[in-house]
Amino acid sequence: MSELAYVALGSNVGHRARYLALARRRLAALPRTALRGVSAVEETAAIGPRPQGDYLNQMILLETELAPRRLLQSCHQIEREAGRERSVCWGPRTLDLDIVLFGDRTVAEPDLVIPHPELPNRDFWQREIRELQSYAS
Repeated sequence: MSELAYVALGSNVGHRARYLALARRRLAALPRTALRGVSAVEETAAIGPRPQGDYLNQMILLETELAPRRLLQSCHQIEREAGRERSVCWGPRTLDLDIVLFGDRTVAEPDLVIPHPELPNRDFWQREIRELQSYAS
């Protein structure tokens, strides 16, 4: 059974737009997954305690038969392909992929929480989700 997943894309290092494009292509090519919608790209200030450059952000809507854990593993693999290193918490990154919503599911695991706990704090995510809701019906 397929479900709709909202995945946030962000980049603030290097060729930011290219990293977002790579993520869109790779996520759309996942098995048993289709890209249903893409929000506009917007630039936002970095969030967190470390000084760093601004982010390019975008949200995509996937229709997928993958389980949330499998989608997370795929997101981490795509981040690695983009040269992401997880050495500094809240640090700059070539690519950051976050599962924000996954159908009506609630997941509470040490490394996977859905809905994403930062959703209420990120106005740009909320705007992007509203933009994509027309593709969800």
